[in-house]
Amino acid sequence: MEDSATNGHGVVTAVPASWNFEPNETLLGLPALSVRGVLTRVMAGMLPDGGRAVVRLGSGDPTAFPCFRTVPEAVDAVASAVQSGQYNSYSTSVGLELARRSIAQYLSCDLPYKLSPDDVYLTSGCTQAIEILCSALARPGANILLPRPGFMFYEARAIFNGMEARYFNLLPGNGWEVDIDGVQALADKNTVAIVIVNPGNPCGNVYSYEHLAKVAETARKLGIFVIADEVYAHLTFGERKFVPMGVFGAVAPVLTLGSISKRWMVPGWRLGWIVTNDPNGVFQRTKVVHSIKSYLDISSDPATFVQGAIPKLVENTKEEFFEKTIEILKRCVDICCEKLKGINAITCPSKPEGSMFVMVKLDLSCLEGIKDDMDFCCRLAKEELVVVLPGCAVGYKDWLRITFAIDPSSLEEGLDRLKSFCLRYRKPTK
Repeated sequence: MEDSATNGHGVVTAVPASWNFEPNETLLGLPALSVRGVLTRVMAGMLPDGGRAVVRLGSGDPTAFPCFRTVPEAVDAVASAVQSGQYNSYSTSVGLELARRSIAQYLSCDLPYKLSPDDVYLTSGCTQAIEILCSALARPGANILLPRPGFMFYEARAIFNGMEARYFNLLPGNGWEVDIDGVQALADKNTVAIVIVNPGNPCGNVYSYEHLAKVAETARKLGIFVIADEVYAHLTFGERKFVPMGVFGAVAPVLTLGSISKRWMVPGWRLGWIVTNDPNGVFQRTKVVHSIKSYLDISSDPATFVQGAIPKLVENTKEEFFEKTIEILKRCVDICCEKLKGINAITCPSKPEGSMFVMVKLDLSCLEGIKDDMDFCCRLAKEELVVVLPGCAVGYKDWLRITFAIDPSSLEEGLDRLKSFCLRYRKPTK
């Protein structure tokens, strides 16, 4: 049976009662696994308030604040690349060799061996690197081990590609270290890899050399490789310094994911990488690198002029810029942890030592009329114009992820409003 409709010329045409196309049902459910999707829901009830600014403690992009502006040398490098006229064409699918060589040299400074340009594959940010790996590894029945709490984009991409996501716990009482016993219990013959995020998003943890060695040995024992998400590499301000997982590439093969987004404060430039830390050549023998290259042949590339800017960006950025960023982050984390001590219903299990985030536990028994972490965040956004990420967005219900990488005065204001909100909903004492 058909309905009728009038086209633009006033002619009545037949309209089918049904169509042969329909949406991809898998995609319709994925926004619940994305930070952007969850934050959109959190902010849906916010109304403009002429007297107060919105304080955004929900996402890891501090670039709106002058104190987190990128270094002039980075801007000059991009401007020079554009003005040269040499980078208006397509790049090769793996990326420009001069950019890959520069990144290989930059990363080799922290490793016991030297990387070559052939070890580096350029991507449109670290998120595309995750997308590429989940696509390259997907096969019927395959599963991947992911941290909880963690960056749920991994699960979204795994599900989209037909892989099973299995979660191991990070231990809040032990600096958010990996539950090694739990990893061994989860893995089976269909497990392909384990994801380690260091420095940690969302927990702010920084793993020791000894702990990473245990992870590498566990991966070797299980016959899997390590995906090392190091997008926050070197953003550390505690006692522990950053140790790249690639140090253990001879123990178990490592695919390192990184980008210029966080350390250079340019997430919008969309330049990331996949790097093979594999002195034993395991990825070549198993054809994992062939799969990555094949995917790159059918995907988009990072902007060629940004690739062309990489050598000067890396070479000309002074250490003082990185040191200044660390000092600001350290000041912010001190403010954050001190303010959180005075807020009822919120507990911080450990002070962050890296990245831009802290995970805090929400005690709903202390609050009147709050159902869960999502309800808490939606009300906080609506009533106080403070945006915080609910723990459900990182797989940790009734916790919160707070971003402290914003202007210090705005951070203080946001945490003061958070305190007022908790006081307003505090259950009366008997």
